[in-house]
Amino acid sequence: MIKILSFLIIIAFWGCSNSDSIISKKTISKHDLVNIQELDSTLLVELKYSTTDNFMEKDVYGDLQECYMRRIPAQMLVKAHKVLKNKHPNLRLLIYDGLRPRSIQWTLWNTLSDIPELERTNFVADPRSGSIHNFGAAVDLTVAYKNGVSLDMGTHYDYFGELAFPRLEDSLVAVGDLKQEQVNNRLILRDAMTQAGFSPINSEWWHFDSFPYKETKRKFSIIE
Repeated sequence: MIKILSFLIIIAFWGCSNSDSIISKKTISKHDLVNIQELDSTLLVELKYSTTDNFMEKDVYGDLQECYMRRIPAQMLVKAHKVLKNKHPNLRLLIYDGLRPRSIQWTLWNTLSDIPELERTNFVADPRSGSIHNFGAAVDLTVAYKNGVSLDMGTHYDYFGELAFPRLEDSLVAVGDLKQEQVNNRLILRDAMTQAGFSPINSEWWHFDSFPYKETKRKFSIIE
């Protein structure tokens, strides 16, 4: 009887933890989400919001270790990875974030409560309209060696400041705040991603959108 009771408790606990996941099986099925490593097992994943190595210094993803995206953006990411590996066989894409439910976007937004809302959008998308991450159509990533050691991009992930701005790279190199090698590493990333159809943004070297916001909103719904 004790063994049976223990077994039932374990099953109940497993069921509870699974349903409480920020990305449930129901959500995956409803929104046609895919685990990117199931499409390409050589992609590297290190979800920064499943660690304390982010601007909040807080783990907000819990036990989530897999990166999910909508199917089409995920397939684009696989294409980008092939482009990278063909040109640089010793390098891999290292994913920091993919789908980010809007509930987590609110956490990011509220963490910056000491910054006026109009200025806050320079760093975090307003969850009321939603980030493209919230649709499962954006990805944050870098380039790393096969062993997971990332290339030097000049700043860490989630760096709030001009050193992370792609549009300022030439001037930052000119004044010595960035090294040309660091910019070259960013160009390796941008080359692979843009060849696969992704678009970079002006303020974060690590962020890429699969579609513009209006098109994303037409194609997909926000994942809460």
